[in-house]
Amino acid sequence: MNDKCIGVFDSGLGGLTCLKEIMNILPRESTVYFGDTARVPYGTRTNEELINFAKSDINFLQTHNPKVIVVACGTVSSVALPVMGEEIKTPIIGVIDSTVEAAHAATKNKKIGIIATEASVRSGAYEKRLKSKDPEVETIAVGCPLFVPLVEAGKTNSEEARNAAKEYLAPIVAAGVDTLILGCTHYPLLADVISEVMGDSVTLIDSGKATASCVKKFLEENNLLAFDAQADDSKFYVSGDVHSFKRLATAFLEKEIETEVEKINIEKYM
Repeated sequence: MNDKCIGVFDSGLGGLTCLKEIMNILPRESTVYFGDTARVPYGTRTNEELINFAKSDINFLQTHNPKVIVVACGTVSSVALPVMGEEIKTPIIGVIDSTVEAAHAATKNKKIGIIATEASVRSGAYEKRLKSKDPEVETIAVGCPLFVPLVEAGKTNSEEARNAAKEYLAPIVAAGVDTLILGCTHYPLLADVISEVMGDSVTLIDSGKATASCVKKFLEENNLLAFDAQADDSKFYVSGDVHSFKRLATAFLEKEIETEVEKINIEKYM
């Protein structure tokens, strides 16, 4: 048993979809969330920038002495984590492996689509893991650069979002997939629009939900579950505007943030 916090970070608000799932299935745990809203989006950054950003985000969370850090960002999980290796002393859980497990379990025809940021697609991380698990799996990956800005702007049910989804998803529909990985934690907020385009026969894999299940399993297996129930012991930090984060976070968490959101200078942790 262990009452240390779970640290979670993302480039902005998207990781809150993962945090929401962690809070739902692990209600006793205290959490610390960092959204790097001053440097969002990560998906268009170079690999060098992503590695440096990830290091600073992790350095900040380590000041809270977490028992595990959740990288609720598909881009960082795809690009930065594989090369950072053992220099991170705190246990780290990214979104790739847990999401691949869920997608492989869901597919019937072994045709899996992947939508993610451009950096994640460029890395080929999801495809490599899927092929490693099952060489017979066929994949098609598409970068969706407009999705994160649309979500961050609160335009999840807009005509703009529908038009972008139709354009991005056209080749995936044509490929006949029966399973689609939402490879960025922002994308569950667009699930209704994505489902409209893909149709009811395609299973959407929420990377945040899959990762939350992985976190629970890790804590159970390592005897790290919290001792006692916490009274909504959640802390939130951002590198950008506090008010816009708090306003938009309600949609991601499906509840109001009761505590103060604190702005930090993330450059101090580079």
